[in-house]
Amino acid sequence: DNVIPGDHGRIFGTNAKDQDDLMRIQRAVMEIPGIKDVLLDETVYPREFTVHTTKPIAVTDIEHAVQRYKFHAIPKEMFPL
Repeated sequence: DNVIPGDHGRIFGTNAKDQDDLMRIQRAVMEIPGIKDVLLDETVYPREFTVHTTKPIAVTDIEHAVQRYKFHAIPKEMFPL
């Protein structure tokens, strides 16, 4: 399962709650080569972040980057557009 390049990105849910933890997650994911940006959504619970890429990136790479900080990154299902 990959995050593919495009305008829609891939949404992940996380158990991180405060802004500092979300910023750590954002920085960790941004370190992965091929990540274009990581957008945080603090208005929903559980918190979510959207990942946009410049090349296909394995979902497991993103999950492992987030797990370094003892949080989870759970990919949400893709819906037809």
